[in-house]
Amino acid sequence: MNVYVREVDQKLLEHLQRVSLSMFRKGFFSIFRGSISARLSPTRFIINKQNAVFDSLDEGSFIVLQDKLDYRWQESSMDTPIHANLYKYFTEARFIAYARPLHAIAYSLNHEDLKPKDYLGYSMLGSKIEIYDPKNYKDWQDRAPVDILHYLQESKRRFIFIKGCGIVVYHRELQSLLKVLDLIEGSCQVLQLANMTDYETDERFNV
Repeated sequence: MNVYVREVDQKLLEHLQRVSLSMFRKGFFSIFRGSISARLSPTRFIINKQNAVFDSLDEGSFIVLQDKLDYRWQESSMDTPIHANLYKYFTEARFIAYARPLHAIAYSLNHEDLKPKDYLGYSMLGSKIEIYDPKNYKDWQDRAPVDILHYLQESKRRFIFIKGCGIVVYHRELQSLLKVLDLIEGSCQVLQLANMTDYETDERFNV
């Protein structure tokens, strides 16, 4: 275990564990896929390890890192370069998550943007959200830290909705971060359900 984890405030660790479990139960994380982190200082942050199981995180599931590459990154989440890059350039970022909600990912495969039709999604996310196309999946993991940073800088948003990959979001509060993910996933799910029940315009139901 990284000795520096012992120095992390116990309440923060417990908060990360509770939110991670909630995100797992909501389907935002799978058992081994996803990442969550918290800033500890201008150059230090805590993030889940590669082998972290998101429905049962404990102290040993996390590692404390500097925002510059060193040997400890080998143990951490494969998304660590993304988190480190965002912490460097967004001083207001206190928490970061890379979530992979299934309905949102499925929706992104066939759309270029998300236009929420439900009240909460529309009123809190806006009338239109671009779905970022990473183009080539083969080198996306290498490009992601820079591409995600550039998008967030230009869009002035605190999240990026990535086609086929998921959602990266940063915020000052974990609950607010969770709210963004829930709104996007909920809006995608509502649109998919509405499409399934739109019998009047669906030729499959013509007799």
